[in-house]
Amino acid sequence: MSQNLDLVRSICSAWARGDFAASDWADPEIESGWADGPAPGSRIGVAAMAESEREFLNAWEDVRLAIGEYREVDGQRVLVFIHASGRGKTSGLDLGQMGKTAACLFDIRDGKVTRLVNYWNRDRALADLGLEE
Repeated sequence: MSQNLDLVRSICSAWARGDFAASDWADPEIESGWADGPAPGSRIGVAAMAESEREFLNAWEDVRLAIGEYREVDGQRVLVFIHASGRGKTSGLDLGQMGKTAACLFDIRDGKVTRLVNYWNRDRALADLGLEE
């Protein structure tokens, strides 16, 4: 197993336990954000990433992440499929009932994540990477 895959597994294991606090895995100038969904866009830096994640988590009650498959795309990128559950605080939307699997793409250089792209829809991630199934 590669060091990049080990790094991503450790990040996602923490997320699955509900621990989103650590950021020592992130490059100080990390680019992070959403490729699709209700608020696509990206931000630069660890503080901006943390703020964006706080905004996302604060919009939901009882957020839980079930980590699915890990795929090494190439020597620098790992794609992870995630099933999220939770209920929108304002909308009441139940993520689990949507039945969609989300994805996160981690770009890694020198042991740090330099780019984190979140996808509401795994099929969009696969298409963006030319890995359509």
